[in-house]
Amino acid sequence: MNVIVELEKPLLELESKIEGLKRLNETQRVDFSVEIRALEAKANQLKAEIFGNLTPWQRVHLARHPRRPLALDYITALDGFTELHGDRTFRDDPAIVAGFAYLSGMPVYVLGEQKGRDTKENLYRNFGMPHPEGYRKAQRIMKLAEKFRRPLLTFVDTPGAYPGIGAEERGQSQAIAACLQLLAGLRTPIVVNVTGEGGSGGALGIALGDHIIMLQHAWYSVASPEAAASILWSDATKADEAAKRLRLTSEELSEFGIIDEVVAEPLGGAHHDTQDVIRRILDADKRAVRRLMRLPTDELIDRRYEKYRKIGAHTELLHGRAAR
Repeated sequence: MNVIVELEKPLLELESKIEGLKRLNETQRVDFSVEIRALEAKANQLKAEIFGNLTPWQRVHLARHPRRPLALDYITALDGFTELHGDRTFRDDPAIVAGFAYLSGMPVYVLGEQKGRDTKENLYRNFGMPHPEGYRKAQRIMKLAEKFRRPLLTFVDTPGAYPGIGAEERGQSQAIAACLQLLAGLRTPIVVNVTGEGGSGGALGIALGDHIIMLQHAWYSVASPEAAASILWSDATKADEAAKRLRLTSEELSEFGIIDEVVAEPLGGAHHDTQDVIRRILDADKRAVRRLMRLPTDELIDRRYEKYRKIGAHTELLHGRAAR
């Protein structure tokens, strides 16, 4: 059960009462304005109490909220989106949405990891977990973006790449590695949006870019908290502790220099004002693309290299002494 969905139940009941009173206000002669204002004040107070100081584990659940905007919500908000299918090798993968569109008149290529809204759609989209053919379809789009010198926008939202036997047999790790190699040297601007879950290599496969944008309550990590807890303590129920130690929040990742820009969400999360959040993300994309398009291609590649070269630190042992 999603922790945030449970926390929200009293708030949803209040909001339902407010909507009911507003409808009565329109149809009845009795004025309920005072009652509506009182309930709205109570709802705002409750919202602040619930969402004012979320733990990392609660933010993971907020990123998984069933009403949170999905990749196609952002992509279809672009102009003239045309979807492209298939990897030209095995099949199409619905967990990766790909194609071309226009961002405020600028032609762009787009990639997104797409989840479903209900059980039927989640089964079709494989819960947003791409197969290797999804990453090979992504490579097609990357190459097209480079060929036609168009910026590439990606939308990251996956718990991770699909770990099934069939995916492994068809070269899951190789497909992700090939994406990373291609993105590292792609001779066109790449803007990445981490909008929900950024789980492991499944996210990283389309997340290497020149400008990384992250929604305030999204998460991005080497592994999901459940997987990390299973690895570290052989106990997935310690996911809340793993979430703290993974340092997966937008503020922490910005501090580390892993992401470049945090886009604020309304109080309560992105699902409380979907259209505003989509607008904010696309506005950030527009600013980033216009800035990156002004750079000479060689300088763009050099900056991308330096960006990732500066992330992290390592220690080497020289004759028994630590040297950095």
